[in-house]
Amino acid sequence: MAAIYDRFMRDMERTCGAAWRQELLVDLRGDVLEIGAGTGRNLDHYQGVERLVLAEPDPHMRRRLAEKAARAAGSGVARTVEVVTWGAERIESDARAFDAVVCTLVLCSVRDPERSLDEIRRVLRPGGKLVFWEHVAAEDPARLAWQRRAEPLWKLDAGNCHLCRDTAHAIEEAGFRFERVTRESARKALPIVRPTIRGVALAPGA
Repeated sequence: MAAIYDRFMRDMERTCGAAWRQELLVDLRGDVLEIGAGTGRNLDHYQGVERLVLAEPDPHMRRRLAEKAARAAGSGVARTVEVVTWGAERIESDARAFDAVVCTLVLCSVRDPERSLDEIRRVLRPGGKLVFWEHVAAEDPARLAWQRRAEPLWKLDAGNCHLCRDTAHAIEEAGFRFERVTRESARKALPIVRPTIRGVALAPGA
């Protein structure tokens, strides 16, 4: 996946993905944790963060991420940039350590979404932001039926990526309150991964 990921995402990034990342990330400040940072697609869109921690458990993705993070250091992205191996289900950080946690196209592939969201809530300060962009189960019954048929093989080929998760519901069930959420089709993506949600949810204490 690390070898082909950026190429696979190229057309969608050009038509909508890069703009969505910019919309979500440009105003973040303070201490920020990104879960599943992959090859570093989001690094171009942070600006003026105090501490940026990039978590990526996959060693092949992490090697590419580290190279990009080294180039970003000192560029105004963040005062400090760290690359760590943490997975979403076990974030090796103290509680209430971050002002924001970023998940972009990550919660589809974690082994345990509920535990991952509980961990994200644990490390966020009261009222902290969960910033998300995820592909999700389609609202259209016909497209959802295709997603369900494709999901068993898709998971095997795409790093445990699930097509039919109701991530908005999972975020609410974890105790977050939506500040804003947008549902939109990702142009130039494969039809089975076009339905997306993006936005900001606030941790309890806001």
